[in-house]
Amino acid sequence: MTQTQQIGYFAAGCFWGVEQAFRELDGVLETEVGYTGGTSTAPSYEEVCGKQSGHAEAVKVVFDADRISYQALLDQFWTIHDPTQINRQGPDIGDQYRSEIFTVDDTQTALATASKAAQDASGNHSAPIATLITPLGKWWVAEDYHQQYFEKRGGGACAISVRNRA
Repeated sequence: MTQTQQIGYFAAGCFWGVEQAFRELDGVLETEVGYTGGTSTAPSYEEVCGKQSGHAEAVKVVFDADRISYQALLDQFWTIHDPTQINRQGPDIGDQYRSEIFTVDDTQTALATASKAAQDASGNHSAPIATLITPLGKWWVAEDYHQQYFEKRGGGACAISVRNRA
């Protein structure tokens, strides 16, 4: 990584659609889907979907901070899902589909916290924001067939919102 490359981690429902939404942004250099925020020491997709691990389906976003800010990633995050839902996005139900921002340092925590407060105060949501903000723990890379899923298979089936997408 160069000095201007940074990493953000976001969970906003099914990771296939979340990954695709971040990949569309100018300045995003790479993405990777995986699991974090749970208790299993080696989670698999089946274990995560079986609600046995406590992990969220999440996306690692590597970005060029000279081209796109962490705040811009947060802005995208808020527009691609319903942050007021607890442990679900549309028809996808379970703690693996929760809304959560996993931060890597105090700066990201402060930015995410301020952004969440602004969203809550905006009046754009019918309920309080349920998004969690948590320091990143162990990151587990998801199985290869999940990486860039829509690019490999086409189409889209996730419940992420397309309203206001950048």
